[in-house]
Parts: sequence; structure tokens; C-alpha cells
Amino acid sequence: MQLIFEMFTYPFILRAFEVGIMVSLCAALLGVSLVLKRYSMIGDGLSHVSYGALSIAMAFGLAPLKVSIPIVVIAAFCLLRITQEGKIKSDAAIAVLSAASLAIGVIITALTTGMNTDVCSYMFGSILAMSESDVQLSVVLSIVVLIMFVFCYHKIFAVTFDENFAKAIGVKTSFYNSLIAVLTAITIVLGMRMMGAMLISSLIIFPALSSMRIIKNFLGVVICSGFLSVLCFCIGIVISYQYSTPTGASVVIVNLGVFLGFCLLAKRKDKIIKE
Repeated sequence: MQLIFEMFTYPFILRAFEVGIMVSLCAALLGVSLVLKRYSMIGDGLSHVSYGALSIAMAFGLAPLKVSIPIVVIAAFCLLRITQEGKIKSDAAIAVLSAASLAIGVIITALTTGMNTDVCSYMFGSILAMSESDVQLSVVLSIVVLIMFVFCYHKIFAVTFDENFAKAIGVKTSFYNSLIAVLTAITIVLGMRMMGAMLISSLIIFPALSSMRIIKNFLGVVICSGFLSVLCFCIGIVISYQYSTPTGASVVIVNLGVFLGFCLLAKRKDKIIKE
């Protein structure tokens, strides 16, 4: 407890908790739908797009979040349209977008600011990267994402499990697929400052996969994912502070440990049922 009280005396730690908890919750809730729809790697692709956009913003001295959010949203729309039309499979489209965006970002950075500490914070995350204006914008947008998810929960559920049936009963599936893509894009951009381009997709994948090991209904998985994501982030940031390890990597390792633990619990549960 003394360590936690000590952490909260630093303003940058408070900012990290504010943004991290909100973004972790958004990523976990959206991650359930993305994993079930086999779009789990979209976070990785969009994070690389975000890195490219951030590189452009830094090169021209513009506000990083205000530049990258619209670019990543447009990229999410394009990715969704390409995969829906069947011209390129989703995994191939994500791979192409990811590699191209990362390459553009690296070239722009090398030609302008150089591969400095700021670039590393975008690649691998840094709790020191969050300014007061970033925190305010991130919290507001995170609240918007959560409200939209809760408000459209039943439609998202229908689109996630059986898109053809949802379309047959009158659900505007293209609209809700686009909504999921937009909310994911916003969440990715907000989480990049904390987790980095290389690690942000873990916030989407791990909580959903862990929850699915032991819970079999959609609402239960969503609730459990949100809880696990926030818990893992809080533990990860405490470990990062105590042992001076990178924040993003610490959060990922905690998520990995929880996932392995839930896998063991699932095996134990199956064994008990068989007996």
C-alpha cells in the first residue's frame, strides 16, 4: 500500500492510470467482437498506421493525436471495405497495411527528427509521453467509445455471432461493422502513447482470450474481459514503477500470465466435468 500511495504522488503516474484504465476497458470490450470475428490482428495493423500518422505529425510539428485519429479511422474504413468486397483476405490486407504504414513512418522519422527517444516511446510506449491535453482528449474519447458500445451492445452482439442472420432481421450490418472499426481505431490511437505500436494489440487480444477459456456466454466474456484488462493494466503499471521496466511490456507480461492461468483453470474444469 505504501508503494501505491507513493506512486500517486507523481502527476504523470496519475495521468497514466486515468488514460490506461479507460483505454484498457475500451480495448477489452471491443476485443471480444474482434476476436470472435477473427479480426484480432486489426489492432496491430491500425497501430502501425497510427505510428505512420504520428511520424507525419511530429515531422510537421502538429498535434499527434489530432492528426492520427482521423487517419487511422480512414484506414479502418478502407481495411473493412477491402475485406468485405473479398478482393484481399483480412489477414493479408492487415499485413500489407501494417508493413507499408510502419515503413512510411520509419522513413519519415529518419528524414526529419531521427530515431530518438520520442520515437521509441511511440514504438514501445511510455507513461511519460502523456501530456495534460492528451489525457483530457483521451478520457473524453474513451467515454464516447464506452457509451457507443453500451448503447449498440445488442446490435454488436448480433453482428458478431451471425452477420447473415442479423442482416436478414433488418440490422444494418455494414453500419455496425464500420462502427466497430471506428471505435477500434480511436482506441488504438489513444492506447499507443501508453503501450506503443508494437504492444497495443495485446490489450485487444489477451483479455478476450483469457475470458473465453472459462466463460461461454457473450455478456459474461465482455464483463470478464473488461475486469481483467483493467486489473492487468494496474498490476503492470505497479510492476513497471517498482522495477523500472517499460510500461507496455509489463502490462503484456501480466496479461500473458493471466491467460496461462486461465488456460490451466479451463483444463482443470474440463477434467472435473469428465470425472
